[in-house]
Amino acid sequence: MDRLKGKVAIVTGAASGIGKATVELFRSEGATVVGADAVEGADVCSDAGNEAAVRDLVEQVVKQHGGLDIFFANAGISGGFASIAEQTETDWAEILRVNLIGPFLAIKYAAPAIAKRGGGSVICTASVAGLRSGAGGAAYSASKAGVINLVQTASQQLSESNVRVNAICPGLIETGMTKPLYDMARAAGQEDRIGDINPLRRGGEPSEIAKAALFLASDDASYVNGAALVVDGGLATSHPTTRRFELRML
Repeated sequence: MDRLKGKVAIVTGAASGIGKATVELFRSEGATVVGADAVEGADVCSDAGNEAAVRDLVEQVVKQHGGLDIFFANAGISGGFASIAEQTETDWAEILRVNLIGPFLAIKYAAPAIAKRGGGSVICTASVAGLRSGAGGAAYSASKAGVINLVQTASQQLSESNVRVNAICPGLIETGMTKPLYDMARAAGQEDRIGDINPLRRGGEPSEIAKAALFLASDDASYVNGAALVVDGGLATSHPTTRRFELRML
């Protein structure tokens, strides 16, 4: 308990799933937490992929709570499993805006505020889909691969600031984003097959990702920087799924 006592944190995507579980866990560990989301259910309404919104969110929290120590850039969208041939430029632009530009904006505006407090942690939600193919749609996977590289680049550019920047790569977790998949499996009587391609033979819980975020936010991870922490039950050891689609002649 009290691993985050006296710390001030922002968590995006906080209305449900991983974000909501993280807000609850951080608060139980002594932090003052502001949960943000573009939909109802969080402390404040904020668009994670909008520069003015992220800037205002950080400024508001610093003004109200005296500073900022932790920013968990968790907000994201899936974009579905449409193939490259089926997706549009608009699809890609929106997925990248939320999933990749969002973490970029979090780092851009949170890092200076965190540095003023003597250092702290920025955490970004990536995915095992960002490690290799077979775990997500093309745009989603590309956005999450970008997040992994972003935290590596940011950790270098923030050298000597004592601001650590890391990513979490969840596997299959039951959240609002994955609800259609879980609902479909349950409707077909195949709930026991959820997660059966990873060594633990089950899907994950939001609380399990929240615990990883707590580690990265706390002083226990004081020497962890620029890392992509995989929390997936072993799924990333093998991505066996292949999906083919017909090439369309232009």
